[in-house]
Amino acid sequence: MQAAASTERAPLGSWLGGAVFVGSLVFAGWRFLFGMGADPAAATPPAVAIDIGLFSVFALHHSIMARSGAKRWLARHAPATLERSAYVWVASLLFAAVMGAWRELPGHAYRHEGLAALPHWLAVAVGVALTAGAVRAIDPLHLAGIRQAAGDLRPDRFSIVGPYHLVRHPIYLGWILMVFGVPDMTWTRLVFAAISSAYLVVAIPFEERSLVEAFGDTYREYQGRVTWRMVPGVW
Repeated sequence: MQAAASTERAPLGSWLGGAVFVGSLVFAGWRFLFGMGADPAAATPPAVAIDIGLFSVFALHHSIMARSGAKRWLARHAPATLERSAYVWVASLLFAAVMGAWRELPGHAYRHEGLAALPHWLAVAVGVALTAGAVRAIDPLHLAGIRQAAGDLRPDRFSIVGPYHLVRHPIYLGWILMVFGVPDMTWTRLVFAAISSAYLVVAIPFEERSLVEAFGDTYREYQGRVTWRMVPGVW
């Protein structure tokens, strides 16, 4: 009850940032499923180069602003209560822009229909469930910066709940299942899945370094208990 009441003091801008965050994810899902088709007239190498550049802009912002040095810089220019909200605003708008500007490629890697499509949709459903469970464990209002904007600046507490018993980064596993699981895999979608997943693989060691800095031996013990980073039995 106390946490729910605290969000009432959050400024409108943080709630709007949360709405933009959700909206960017909805738009990305729609764009991936219904917009990333096959353009037979596209020139493949230039399109792939543009797509890599687009995602690199988002990835650089996401990675740099997650580092402690960037956070200290932001803290000097914005109130601590709005630090997360400002990050969410920029990251959400960037992600939506990247998805909107993504260049299409010709052809399909594969296309499965009817019963053959069922395993694909099952993988996507598992990915959605993993992501939802992990976000619920983190607290969506904290993830969107709304609790912080309301003045709740209590230090993060590390706990192992839900899908975090399976892998250390279940949101990333959910992402891989969702983007690689679709039954109609155009080359446009496959390039997006490959680029975005490659970024996650590169980012995880840096993210875990930050988590060790934040939680110390608690996170090291977690690494020993849950050995898989993102894909059980693989990595």
